[in-house]
Amino acid sequence: MLLLAAAFIVAVVLLLYMMSPLISPKPLKLPGAHVVVTGGSSGIGKCIAIECYKQGAFITLIARDENKLLQTKKEIEKYSVNDKQVVLCISVDVSKDYEQVENVLKQAQEKLGPVDMLVNCAGTSFTGKFEDIEVNSFERLMAVNYLGSVYPSRAVITTMKERRMGRIVFVSSQAGQLGLFGYTAYSPTKFALRGLAEALQMEVKPYNIYITVAYPPDTDTPGFAEESKTKPLETKLISETSSVCQAEQVARVIVKDAIQGNFNSSVGSDGYMLSILTSGMSPVTSITEGLQQVVCMGIFRIVGLFYLGSFDSIVRRCMMQREKSESADKTE
Repeated sequence: MLLLAAAFIVAVVLLLYMMSPLISPKPLKLPGAHVVVTGGSSGIGKCIAIECYKQGAFITLIARDENKLLQTKKEIEKYSVNDKQVVLCISVDVSKDYEQVENVLKQAQEKLGPVDMLVNCAGTSFTGKFEDIEVNSFERLMAVNYLGSVYPSRAVITTMKERRMGRIVFVSSQAGQLGLFGYTAYSPTKFALRGLAEALQMEVKPYNIYITVAYPPDTDTPGFAEESKTKPLETKLISETSSVCQAEQVARVIVKDAIQGNFNSSVGSDGYMLSILTSGMSPVTSITEGLQQVVCMGIFRIVGLFYLGSFDSIVRRCMMQREKSESADKTE
Protein backbone atom coordinates (compact mmCIF):
# COMPACT_ATOMS: atom_id res chain seq x y z
CA MET A 1 0.00 0.00 0.00
CA LEU A 2 2.84 2.37 0.90
CA LEU A 3 4.58 1.54 -2.36
CA LEU A 4 1.41 2.37 -4.30
CA ALA A 5 1.08 5.68 -2.47
CA ALA A 6 4.73 6.52 -3.13
CA ALA A 7 4.36 5.57 -6.79
CA PHE A 8 1.25 7.76 -7.07
CA ILE A 9 3.06 10.74 -5.54
CA VAL A 10 6.03 10.28 -7.87
CA ALA A 11 3.69 10.03 -10.86
CA VAL A 12 1.89 13.23 -9.86
CA VAL A 13 5.18 15.08 -9.36
CA LEU A 14 6.45 13.95 -12.76
CA LEU A 15 3.18 14.97 -14.39
CA LEU A 16 3.32 18.40 -12.78
CA TYR A 17 6.94 18.76 -13.82
CA MET A 18 6.06 18.01 -17.43
CA MET A 19 3.09 20.37 -17.36
CA SER A 20 4.93 23.28 -15.73
CA PRO A 21 6.55 24.64 -18.93
CA LEU A 22 3.03 25.02 -20.37
CA ILE A 23 2.19 27.78 -17.88
CA SER A 24 5.63 29.35 -17.66
CA PRO A 25 6.21 32.66 -19.46
CA LYS A 26 8.29 32.72 -22.60
CA PRO A 27 11.89 33.71 -21.70
CA LEU A 28 12.98 37.22 -22.61
CA LYS A 29 15.77 37.35 -25.19
CA LEU A 30 18.51 39.73 -24.09
CA PRO A 31 20.46 40.13 -27.38
CA GLY A 32 19.39 43.51 -28.71
CA ALA A 33 17.10 44.19 -25.73
CA HIS A 34 17.08 47.54 -23.90
CA VAL A 35 17.79 47.06 -20.20
CA VAL A 36 17.57 49.96 -17.75
CA VAL A 37 19.36 49.59 -14.40
CA THR A 38 18.86 52.15 -11.65
CA GLY A 39 21.58 52.32 -9.03
CA GLY A 40 23.79 50.95 -11.77
CA SER A 41 27.04 52.71 -10.97
CA SER A 42 28.19 50.20 -8.35
CA GLY A 43 27.43 47.01 -6.43
CA ILE A 44 24.72 44.61 -7.56
CA GLY A 45 23.33 47.11 -10.08
CA LYS A 46 26.65 47.39 -11.90
CA CYS A 47 27.06 43.61 -11.96
CA ILE A 48 23.54 43.17 -13.35
CA ALA A 49 24.35 45.66 -16.12
CA ILE A 50 27.55 43.78 -16.94
CA GLU A 51 25.73 40.44 -17.00
CA CYS A 52 23.06 41.78 -19.38
CA TYR A 53 25.68 43.47 -21.57
CA LYS A 54 27.58 40.19 -21.85
CA GLN A 55 24.41 38.68 -23.29
CA GLY A 56 24.09 41.34 -25.98
CA ALA A 57 21.76 43.88 -24.35
CA PHE A 58 21.81 47.67 -24.73
CA ILE A 59 22.17 49.30 -21.32
CA THR A 60 20.89 52.50 -19.75
CA LEU A 61 22.59 53.17 -16.43
CA ILE A 62 20.89 55.51 -13.97
CA ALA A 63 22.50 56.82 -10.79
CA ARG A 64 23.20 60.10 -9.02
CA ASP A 65 27.00 60.28 -9.27
CA GLU A 66 27.97 61.20 -12.84
CA ASN A 67 31.67 60.43 -12.36
CA LYS A 68 30.92 56.92 -11.08
CA LEU A 69 28.54 56.40 -14.00
CA LEU A 70 31.20 57.27 -16.55
CA GLN A 71 33.73 54.98 -14.85
CA THR A 72 31.19 52.14 -14.80
CA LYS A 73 30.34 52.77 -18.46
CA LYS A 74 33.99 52.21 -19.44
CA GLU A 75 34.13 49.04 -17.36
CA ILE A 76 30.95 47.61 -18.88
CA GLU A 77 31.99 48.36 -22.45
CA LYS A 78 34.91 45.94 -22.07
CA TYR A 79 32.37 43.09 -22.18
CA SER A 80 30.71 43.97 -25.50
CA VAL A 81 29.78 41.06 -27.77
CA ASN A 82 29.22 43.19 -30.87
CA ASP A 83 30.05 46.70 -32.09
CA LYS A 84 26.41 47.82 -32.08
CA GLN A 85 25.95 47.71 -28.31
CA VAL A 86 25.56 50.99 -26.44
CA VAL A 87 25.84 51.98 -22.77
CA LEU A 88 23.90 55.15 -22.02
CA CYS A 89 24.47 57.00 -18.73
CA ILE A 90 21.92 59.26 -17.04
CA SER A 91 22.59 61.12 -13.81
CA VAL A 92 19.37 61.61 -11.86
CA ASP A 93 17.92 60.94 -8.41
CA VAL A 94 15.09 58.49 -9.09
CA SER A 95 13.47 59.17 -5.71
CA LYS A 96 12.83 62.92 -5.85
CA ASP A 97 10.92 64.13 -8.92
CA TYR A 98 8.68 61.78 -10.90
CA GLU A 99 8.42 64.11 -13.89
CA GLN A 100 12.20 64.27 -14.16
CA VAL A 101 12.46 60.47 -13.99
CA GLU A 102 9.76 60.15 -16.65
CA ASN A 103 11.55 62.62 -18.93
CA VAL A 104 14.97 60.96 -18.72
CA LEU A 105 13.48 57.52 -19.38
CA LYS A 106 11.61 58.94 -22.36
CA GLN A 107 14.93 60.24 -23.69
CA ALA A 108 16.58 56.86 -23.11
CA GLN A 109 13.82 55.12 -25.07
CA GLU A 110 14.16 57.60 -27.92
CA LYS A 111 17.85 56.71 -28.16
CA LEU A 112 17.86 52.95 -27.49
CA GLY A 113 14.27 51.91 -28.11
CA PRO A 114 11.49 50.79 -25.73
CA VAL A 115 12.57 49.38 -22.37
CA ASP A 116 12.42 45.58 -22.40
CA MET A 117 13.62 45.12 -18.83
CA LEU A 118 13.81 47.58 -15.94
CA VAL A 119 15.92 46.66 -12.92
CA ASN A 120 15.17 48.80 -9.88
CA CYS A 121 18.39 48.52 -7.92
CA ALA A 122 18.74 52.03 -6.51
CA GLY A 123 18.74 51.84 -2.75
CA THR A 124 20.46 52.71 0.47
CA SER A 125 20.66 51.30 3.98
CA PHE A 126 20.98 52.51 7.54
CA THR A 127 21.11 50.44 10.69
CA GLY A 128 20.62 51.31 14.33
CA LYS A 129 18.26 50.91 17.24
CA PHE A 130 14.78 52.22 16.57
CA GLU A 131 14.97 55.02 19.15
CA ASP A 132 18.45 56.06 18.00
CA ILE A 133 17.54 56.57 14.35
CA GLU A 134 16.65 60.11 13.31
CA VAL A 135 13.09 60.46 11.99
CA ASN A 136 14.29 61.91 8.70
CA SER A 137 16.28 58.70 8.10
CA PHE A 138 13.01 56.76 7.97
CA GLU A 139 11.68 59.24 5.43
CA ARG A 140 14.85 59.16 3.34
CA LEU A 141 15.01 55.36 3.18
CA MET A 142 11.35 55.09 2.19
CA ALA A 143 11.88 57.67 -0.55
CA VAL A 144 14.99 56.02 -2.01
CA ASN A 145 14.18 52.33 -1.54
CA TYR A 146 10.45 52.45 -2.30
CA LEU A 147 9.58 55.55 -4.33
CA GLY A 148 12.91 55.16 -6.13
CA SER A 149 11.43 51.96 -7.58
CA VAL A 150 7.88 53.25 -8.04
CA TYR A 151 8.85 56.22 -10.22
CA PRO A 152 10.92 54.39 -12.90
CA SER A 153 8.38 51.54 -13.03
CA ARG A 154 5.52 54.00 -13.47
CA ALA A 155 7.46 55.71 -16.27
CA VAL A 156 7.88 52.54 -18.41
CA ILE A 157 4.77 50.49 -17.65
CA THR A 158 2.47 52.13 -20.23
CA THR A 159 4.83 51.40 -23.13
CA MET A 160 5.34 47.83 -21.91
CA LYS A 161 1.57 47.27 -21.84
CA GLU A 162 1.23 48.70 -25.34
CA ARG A 163 3.93 46.31 -26.61
CA ARG A 164 2.50 43.36 -24.64
CA MET A 165 5.92 42.48 -23.21
CA GLY A 166 8.40 43.45 -20.53
CA ARG A 167 10.17 42.61 -17.31
CA ILE A 168 10.39 44.70 -14.14
CA VAL A 169 12.75 43.72 -11.33
CA PHE A 170 12.56 45.04 -7.78
CA VAL A 171 15.75 44.40 -5.83
CA SER A 172 14.59 43.90 -2.26
CA SER A 173 16.64 42.09 0.40
CA GLN A 174 16.42 39.17 2.79
CA ALA A 175 15.66 41.96 5.26
CA GLY A 176 12.52 42.40 3.18
CA GLN A 177 11.46 38.87 4.12
CA LEU A 178 12.52 38.84 7.75
CA GLY A 179 12.63 41.76 10.16
CA LEU A 180 15.88 41.81 12.13
CA PHE A 181 17.39 43.79 14.99
CA GLY A 182 18.73 47.12 13.75
CA TYR A 183 16.74 47.24 10.53
CA THR A 184 13.60 49.07 11.67
CA ALA A 185 14.21 51.82 9.10
CA TYR A 186 15.45 49.59 6.28
CA SER A 187 13.29 46.45 6.43
CA PRO A 188 9.89 48.19 5.97
CA THR A 189 11.08 49.81 2.74
CA LYS A 190 12.08 46.42 1.34
CA PHE A 191 8.89 44.72 2.59
CA ALA A 192 6.94 47.44 0.74
CA LEU A 193 8.47 46.36 -2.58
CA ARG A 194 6.94 42.90 -2.15
CA GLY A 195 3.44 44.37 -1.75
CA LEU A 196 3.95 46.61 -4.77
CA ALA A 197 5.23 43.70 -6.85
CA GLU A 198 2.33 41.37 -5.99
CA ALA A 199 -0.32 43.98 -6.78
CA LEU A 200 1.44 45.11 -9.96
CA GLN A 201 1.95 41.56 -11.20
CA MET A 202 -1.80 40.94 -11.02
CA GLU A 203 -2.39 44.06 -13.11
CA VAL A 204 0.18 43.45 -15.83
CA LYS A 205 0.27 39.67 -16.24
CA PRO A 206 -2.47 39.73 -18.93
CA TYR A 207 -0.14 42.01 -20.93
CA ASN A 208 2.70 39.45 -20.86
CA ILE A 209 4.68 41.56 -18.38
CA TYR A 210 6.35 39.74 -15.52
CA ILE A 211 7.60 41.09 -12.20
CA THR A 212 10.56 39.70 -10.28
CA VAL A 213 11.35 40.46 -6.64
CA ALA A 214 14.98 39.70 -5.79
CA TYR A 215 15.97 38.96 -2.20
CA PRO A 216 19.78 39.08 -2.11
CA PRO A 217 21.56 38.15 1.14
CA ASP A 218 24.45 40.18 2.59
CA THR A 219 26.50 40.97 -0.50
CA ASP A 220 30.05 42.28 -0.80
CA THR A 221 29.34 45.77 -2.18
CA PRO A 222 30.41 49.33 -1.29
CA GLY A 223 26.94 49.88 0.18
CA PHE A 224 27.26 46.85 2.44
CA ALA A 225 30.67 48.02 3.64
CA GLU A 226 29.22 51.43 4.50
CA GLU A 227 26.22 49.87 6.25
CA SER A 228 28.48 47.69 8.39
CA LYS A 229 30.01 50.79 9.99
CA THR A 230 26.75 51.62 11.81
CA LYS A 231 25.57 48.10 12.70
CA PRO A 232 24.74 47.50 16.37
CA LEU A 233 26.55 44.56 17.98
CA GLU A 234 23.38 42.44 17.89
CA THR A 235 23.02 42.99 14.14
CA LYS A 236 26.66 42.07 13.52
CA LEU A 237 26.35 38.81 15.50
CA ILE A 238 23.12 37.85 13.71
CA SER A 239 24.74 38.61 10.34
CA GLU A 240 27.59 36.24 11.18
CA THR A 241 25.15 33.31 11.03
CA SER A 242 25.17 33.61 7.22
CA SER A 243 27.93 34.08 4.66
CA VAL A 244 28.50 37.14 2.47
CA CYS A 245 27.88 36.58 -1.25
CA GLN A 246 29.72 38.10 -4.19
CA ALA A 247 27.82 40.69 -6.23
CA GLU A 248 28.58 38.86 -9.50
CA GLN A 249 26.94 35.68 -8.21
CA VAL A 250 23.85 37.55 -7.04
CA ALA A 251 23.58 39.42 -10.35
CA ARG A 252 23.69 36.22 -12.42
CA VAL A 253 20.83 34.72 -10.41
CA ILE A 254 18.70 37.86 -10.65
CA VAL A 255 19.19 38.20 -14.40
CA LYS A 256 18.41 34.52 -14.96
CA ASP A 257 15.20 34.67 -12.91
CA ALA A 258 14.09 37.92 -14.55
CA ILE A 259 14.59 36.48 -18.04
CA GLN A 260 12.51 33.45 -17.07
CA GLY A 261 9.81 35.64 -15.55
CA ASN A 262 10.13 34.15 -12.07
CA PHE A 263 8.41 36.19 -9.38
CA ASN A 264 10.83 35.25 -6.59
CA SER A 265 14.59 35.38 -6.96
CA SER A 266 16.79 34.12 -4.14
CA VAL A 267 20.40 33.04 -3.64
CA GLY A 268 21.70 30.10 -1.64
CA SER A 269 20.03 27.63 0.70
CA ASP A 270 18.97 30.28 3.24
CA GLY A 271 17.46 32.33 0.44
CA TYR A 272 15.55 29.33 -0.90
CA MET A 273 14.16 28.54 2.55
CA LEU A 274 13.07 32.15 3.13
CA SER A 275 11.38 32.28 -0.28
CA ILE A 276 9.37 29.17 0.58
CA LEU A 277 8.49 30.41 4.08
CA THR A 278 7.38 33.85 2.85
CA SER A 279 5.66 32.71 -0.36
CA GLY A 280 2.20 33.38 1.11
CA MET A 281 -0.09 34.49 -1.71
CA SER A 282 2.70 35.43 -4.11
CA PRO A 283 2.29 34.20 -7.70
CA VAL A 284 4.12 31.15 -9.01
CA THR A 285 5.68 30.72 -12.42
CA SER A 286 5.25 26.97 -12.63
CA ILE A 287 3.26 24.17 -11.05
CA THR A 288 6.42 22.60 -9.65
CA GLU A 289 7.29 25.84 -7.86
CA GLY A 290 3.91 25.79 -6.14
CA LEU A 291 4.33 22.12 -5.27
CA GLN A 292 7.73 22.77 -3.69
CA GLN A 293 6.19 25.49 -1.51
CA VAL A 294 3.39 23.20 -0.34
CA VAL A 295 5.71 20.29 0.45
CA CYS A 296 8.54 22.26 2.10
CA MET A 297 6.61 24.92 4.04
CA GLY A 298 6.10 22.89 7.23
CA ILE A 299 9.63 21.61 7.69
CA PHE A 300 11.15 25.00 6.81
CA ARG A 301 8.93 26.61 9.43
CA ILE A 302 10.46 24.32 12.04
CA VAL A 303 13.98 25.25 10.89
CA GLY A 304 12.97 28.91 10.87
CA LEU A 305 11.84 28.74 14.49
CA PHE A 306 15.31 27.54 15.48
CA TYR A 307 16.83 30.51 13.65
CA LEU A 308 14.47 32.93 15.41
CA GLY A 309 15.30 31.33 18.77
CA SER A 310 19.02 31.80 18.17
CA PHE A 311 18.51 35.43 17.13
CA ASP A 312 16.47 36.15 20.26
CA SER A 313 19.21 34.52 22.34
CA ILE A 314 21.83 36.80 20.77
CA VAL A 315 19.75 39.90 21.52
CA ARG A 316 19.14 38.86 25.15
CA ARG A 317 22.81 38.04 25.70
CA CYS A 318 23.92 41.40 24.34
CA MET A 319 21.37 43.20 26.51
CA MET A 320 22.61 41.41 29.66
CA GLN A 321 26.23 42.16 28.83
CA ARG A 322 25.41 45.81 28.27
CA GLU A 323 23.52 46.05 31.56
CA LYS A 324 26.43 44.41 33.44
CA SER A 325 28.86 46.84 31.87
CA GLU A 326 26.68 49.85 32.76
CA SER A 327 26.29 48.55 36.31
CA ALA A 328 30.06 48.12 36.68
CA ASP A 329 30.65 51.65 35.42
CA LYS A 330 28.21 53.06 38.01
CA THR A 331 29.93 51.11 40.81
CA GLU A 332 33.31 52.54 39.89
